[in-house]
Amino acid sequence: MDLGRQESQDEGNRFWREEREEGAVYMVYLKRVTYRSHDRLEEGEKFMSHLMWETLKVRVVKAGTLERLVECMETCQGDLDSSHLNVFLSTYRTFASPEQVLKTLINRFIMLKSCAKDDDRKEMVEEQLKTIRSVISVWLDTHPDDFREHPDYPCLLDLEDFAKEHIADSDLGVRARHRLEKFQKEAKTLEESIEEMHLGARHGINGDKNVLFNQISNRSVAEQLTFKDAELFRKVVPHHCLGAVWSRRRKKGGKNPSSVVATIQQFNNVSLRVIATVLNTRGMKTSQRAKILQRWIEIAQELRDLKNFSSLRAIISGLQTHPVYRLRKTWAALPKNIMVLFTELSEIFSNENNQITSRELLMKEATAKFPDIESQNKTLQRRNLLKRQSWIENGIVQGTVPYLGTFLTDLTMIDTAFADITDDNLINFEKHRKEFEVIAQLKLLQSAAQIYQIVKDENFWTWFYSVNVYTDTESHDLSCTIEPPSDSNAKIKKKSASLGHRPVKFDSAKFALFSCGLENRKSMSSIPDTLSTLAAPIMTHHSSTSSVVSSDSDNPSSPFRSSDTYVIRVSVNSTSDSDTHVYKSIMLTNTDHTHTVISKVLEKYCMEGKPEDYRLLQILEDGELLIPERANVFYALNNSSELNFVIKSREDYETSTLKRQKKRRFKKLSL
Repeated sequence: MDLGRQESQDEGNRFWREEREEGAVYMVYLKRVTYRSHDRLEEGEKFMSHLMWETLKVRVVKAGTLERLVECMETCQGDLDSSHLNVFLSTYRTFASPEQVLKTLINRFIMLKSCAKDDDRKEMVEEQLKTIRSVISVWLDTHPDDFREHPDYPCLLDLEDFAKEHIADSDLGVRARHRLEKFQKEAKTLEESIEEMHLGARHGINGDKNVLFNQISNRSVAEQLTFKDAELFRKVVPHHCLGAVWSRRRKKGGKNPSSVVATIQQFNNVSLRVIATVLNTRGMKTSQRAKILQRWIEIAQELRDLKNFSSLRAIISGLQTHPVYRLRKTWAALPKNIMVLFTELSEIFSNENNQITSRELLMKEATAKFPDIESQNKTLQRRNLLKRQSWIENGIVQGTVPYLGTFLTDLTMIDTAFADITDDNLINFEKHRKEFEVIAQLKLLQSAAQIYQIVKDENFWTWFYSVNVYTDTESHDLSCTIEPPSDSNAKIKKKSASLGHRPVKFDSAKFALFSCGLENRKSMSSIPDTLSTLAAPIMTHHSSTSSVVSSDSDNPSSPFRSSDTYVIRVSVNSTSDSDTHVYKSIMLTNTDHTHTVISKVLEKYCMEGKPEDYRLLQILEDGELLIPERANVFYALNNSSELNFVIKSREDYETSTLKRQKKRRFKKLSL
């Protein structure tokens, strides 16, 4: 009988059990594989085929020491495990340095080489040695910046020495030397360019200083903002976005995620200039100011065409800040179709259901040739149709620049929800596997951002940086000078609502609160550092929306969700009329009942007490949802709303309930 496997396919993995070894914990899956076998008949001329299947055992490392994680780069046959390698290289900086990883790889290579003399293991060991060489080679090619350690470059020097001594037949040593020389040359060029830049600053700016905003076309503004956003996004170092790097940057020993900070700086620069150009119009008529407002909305539409979600959101954020949106006369002067356009663009970044609209758009358009824009307005529909036809006829392909805050939020929530080290004092690699899922999406979009073919316009950037921006206090004062506040705030709110727009929820709509690392702070006005000051107008103390801060992290606004877990945020004994809620994040699984969740919260806040003495409530826009005592919280919660909860003592809950009931009775009697 001759068994030949054909059309082999994976029927899916089913979790079986955990296996523990010294220095590692593995998750074991059963993988069912089907294949077609051939029975050779006696004549030897014909085959009889039939379907067969078998179950294979697959081990995936869940946690381990650095040495064990490095060992897992090799499969049980000694081959390269590319899946594990990709996760490791993308996330290892949160638990090891490049020097430590290289040293571990070199030590393992030397150890295995000493075992190669054993005839019984020689073939396997040779395969393992080959795999380690491949790992180092892939690492050097795909993550070269890990070796950029100016001015001494110790990793490259160690790698060169290792290659000469142990693998002289490989080109690895030569490649390490070439990489070292390239880095040294780039460092010298950078120093020269910085010196030239300072010299240029002393002698003046290259662009035309007399360029005005109204002299630059909407398309040019959008293209130049996209040029800058794409350039910065391509330079984002993915591991800078990891929660362990980004959300802990202010803590002792924290690293400086400079590539992320640069992107946020540009986001805030755009929002501040939107605010400044609208408010720096005291001598203008309302209709003229409305024209500036209209221009920014049209520029936002051009950015939507370019699939630049970063500056698009920055403009929307600037227009929705309190000093701008309160200018009801100016908003009322806008044409109806422009208001419809503004509403549609704002809805892209709605924070409902974990910002699902913007996430779906990114998934849909990440690598698409051009955007697929829909509109309820007939004029806008015709405009979008003509644009689409033009893109197709001219073979235009657009890149993509996402709103980076979405990725920072997800990665921060993962970092909050999962421990770095397990109870066994092992590196929690399952956490890094989840982080890699987000990092992989970010890298895909970085590739898409390479597509743009836009040339820098010095005149635009001369104008851009010449715009005088305002602090939040100055912005508020200017806004009140343009349109003095009325006696009744209610009238303003009512009029704003009639314009078809309202201020977004600042805790989740923009970078300000998230990017500045507000940790247990009451308002934006208390932030001392430069980056926070730049973000201040995007969420000011004048905002009608109460601030929400987190004591665990940099307050990621959107909950992390998967098919069987949520990360929820919980406060304790928060009253409905308080301005600030301090939240802590906890992991909620699909098996957690009310008493389990309350126990987790009490432990998180280091509180003593019994779960049965508290009630768990979800905070909704229109009130609170009481979670029944014996309910499965995962299925009982309202997942179309923010996953913000509060626990109250039974006494406080009953007291507040009685007060609400009395108020309702009083209203009925008065009617």
